[in-house]
Amino acid sequence: MSALTLDLTASSLELTRALCDIDSVSGNEGALADLIESAVRAYPHLEVTRVGDTVVARTQLGRDRRVVIAGHIDTVPINGNLVSREEEIDGEPHLWGRGTVDMKAGVAVQLKLAAELTDPVVDLTWLWYDHEEVGEEHNGLRLLAVSHPELMKGDFAILGEPSNGFIEGGCNGTLRAEVRTRGVRAHSARAWVGHNAIHDAADVLQTLQGYRPREIEVEGLVYREGLNAVKISGGVAGNVIPDECVVEVNYRFAPSRSLEEASAHVISLFEGFDVRIVDAAAGARPGLDAPLAQEFIAAVGVEPRPKYGWTDVARFSALGMPAVNFGPGNPSKAHADDEAVPIAQIESTEHSLRAWLSRA
Repeated sequence: MSALTLDLTASSLELTRALCDIDSVSGNEGALADLIESAVRAYPHLEVTRVGDTVVARTQLGRDRRVVIAGHIDTVPINGNLVSREEEIDGEPHLWGRGTVDMKAGVAVQLKLAAELTDPVVDLTWLWYDHEEVGEEHNGLRLLAVSHPELMKGDFAILGEPSNGFIEGGCNGTLRAEVRTRGVRAHSARAWVGHNAIHDAADVLQTLQGYRPREIEVEGLVYREGLNAVKISGGVAGNVIPDECVVEVNYRFAPSRSLEEASAHVISLFEGFDVRIVDAAAGARPGLDAPLAQEFIAAVGVEPRPKYGWTDVARFSALGMPAVNFGPGNPSKAHADDEAVPIAQIESTEHSLRAWLSRA
C-alpha cells in the first residue's frame, strides 16, 4: 500500500498498518486527514464533507434511521514504537505499534466498511476527527458539534474506542477541582511567625484517603466512581514557610449525576476550603433501551459493560443520541509504549459491524 494513498480494498489488518505508519500525533493530523478524504471521495455512494481535519462521509439512501460511527485519527506521541509490526504475544498474533489500540484499528475497520457498504440497512454517517488526545478546546468532534451539528445527528452512535471487542455503554463523567489552603509566609527558621499552608493540606489528603467511591447502577450497568488527588503544589523556596498549597482532585462520577450535582458533591466534601472547579465534562447514560442499541447488542452477541472512563460518546449523548463504545484493543494498552492489538479483534469487530449494518 503506497504511503501516498489509502487502499480501502485492502484487509482491515493491512489498512491498520498503513494508518499506524503515518505519523498523526495530535496537531499533526493534516496529512492523514488528506489521505482519508481522498480515499472516501472515490466512492460515489458517500457524500463527503471536510471541516478542519475532520472528515465526514454520509450515505443518503432515504432510510428512516441513521447510525453515526466515529473514530479519532490522532495519537499520543510516538516513543520508539513505530513502524508497526506483527508479533505474537502470549501465543496470540498482535499488531504492535503506536495507535494500534487507540484507535487506528477501529478507524481502519470503519474506513473499509464505509467503502464497501453501499446498501446498508440504515443510513450511515462516518466521522474521522482530530485532536482527541489533547485539550477540549481543540477536539474536532466538539468543534463539529458547534459548527455543523447537523452532520453529527442520528438515531444511534458508535465510537470506535478500544473496548476489547465488547460493547461499553455510555461513560463516566469527569471533573477536576483545585482545593486550596492558605497560610502566611515566614522564614523557616522562625516558622511560628507564619502559617504553613502545606501542613493544612493534610486535612484535604485525609478526606481523600477516607473517601469510599460508590458503585452505581445506571440502566442496568454498574459504574465505578473515583476521587483522587492527581497533583499537589506549594512552596516558593527552601527556607520560606509556604502561604499556599493546591491539591488538584479528579472526580470520576457515574452518568446518573449531572455536572451540577458532581460539583456540589466535591465542594461539600471539602467544606471550609477554597474549592474551584477548573474542568468538567458530563458523562453519558448508556441508552441501551433504544431500539437500534438493542439490535446492535443482539447482533454482536455480547453482554454490554459500563465504560469507566470519559469518552466522546458524551458529545453524542448531549445531542440526544444514545451512544456506545465498540472497538478492538485492550483499553489498558492505550498510550502504552507496548501498545498492541489482537489481530483477531480487528477481524471480529469488522465482522460484527458488517453483519449488523448489512444484515448479512
